[in-house]
Amino acid sequence: MEPAQLGRYLIQSELGRGAMGVVYKATDSVLERTVAVKTVNITLEREYAEKYEQRFYQEAKAAGGLNHPNIVTIHDVGKSGDVVFMAMEYIEGVELRTLIGEGRPLRVAQSVSIAAQVAEGLAYAHQRGVVHRDIKPANIMVVANGPVKITDFGIARMRGSGDLTQTGTLLGSPKYMSPEQVIGKRADHRSDVFSLGVILYEMLCGAAPFNGENVTALMYQIVNFVPPAPSTLNPAIPELLDYIAAKMLAKPLEQRYQDAAEVARDLRECERQLGAAAGSTQPPRTLPGLATGPQPRLVDAEAKTVVLAQTLNRTRLADQAPQDLPESPARGIAPSFDSMEATQRLATLTGASMKAGDAPPQTTTQVLRSIAQPEPRRWRRRDWLAVAAAALGGLVVAGSIVRRRRRG
Repeated sequence: MEPAQLGRYLIQSELGRGAMGVVYKATDSVLERTVAVKTVNITLEREYAEKYEQRFYQEAKAAGGLNHPNIVTIHDVGKSGDVVFMAMEYIEGVELRTLIGEGRPLRVAQSVSIAAQVAEGLAYAHQRGVVHRDIKPANIMVVANGPVKITDFGIARMRGSGDLTQTGTLLGSPKYMSPEQVIGKRADHRSDVFSLGVILYEMLCGAAPFNGENVTALMYQIVNFVPPAPSTLNPAIPELLDYIAAKMLAKPLEQRYQDAAEVARDLRECERQLGAAAGSTQPPRTLPGLATGPQPRLVDAEAKTVVLAQTLNRTRLADQAPQDLPESPARGIAPSFDSMEATQRLATLTGASMKAGDAPPQTTTQVLRSIAQPEPRRWRRRDWLAVAAAALGGLVVAGSIVRRRRRG
């Protein structure tokens, strides 16, 4: 039986159900506004229930401090019986899961806009030390004539609490998990980038880059396969998106985008380019993280070894400790990153080159823009001589014909 009231919130109707609980549309009896109330069932053994409830309030507090147009605002948390709940901004929209559920690609411009907004929201959260760890279409709300919203920040982070989960329990949504999550490594902000890359690929192509008949097969693909470039499956996709997708889906952490803000910048630039004259849609020759043809391929042994061996400095204890705003999203979360090395790798892939003393590191967009276009062929002296000889020969032949006609 549905509850009639949760704290000060009067239940109107059920909006949806998930693995963690039920989402209701409700009315705040104090402020007289419509809210969405997400419940989380904590009917566990008492020892774990108390820890779970404590973790819930801790994570809700962290998520409640996020104030960004692309993140759902959390208004309040509370408890009613064995159910803790979170009251949040009510969104008149649809889940992205519904839009891509029919297996057809979205318009390229729409896909880029949605991904860019999610990246901007993630960048804001990452800069404040909050990692989602369960980015998937069901946690992205698309609003008509409004901003895209990311949901479930607090609840998603709770799923990563080690002593509150059973051994062997799979956390998150396997289809959108990063390789490091699949193999049991600690996930940081770059895992959110990978998950968003899977979503972008699915929006552009109508199918996710990794699809297995069961969870085991799916997880094997995520670690061992690289998908084909999106433009090989959808000719409407510009080349720049192939490069962006490749960098978002890179399996080694150091080859992936290190900052969601950079993802957003490249996607916004791609969005601007889509409004200009269409460029070449031919797929790039080779990209790490994507296969060269329309079929996926296995990663080589060396690349797989790198993925399996990579480690993170962040621990669960670090998650629970209070933290000041970092100067950069990566500080205190992941090992240092050499952006020059990544830029050199990207420059090599795109045909550009960098030498000592060159300009500072560039983004994907800037590197593509810097590729020199072929100059028109100039006429040499022998070309002009050939044209002149041909013209003179034509005059001689024409004069000969005229003289013959006069004699006749």
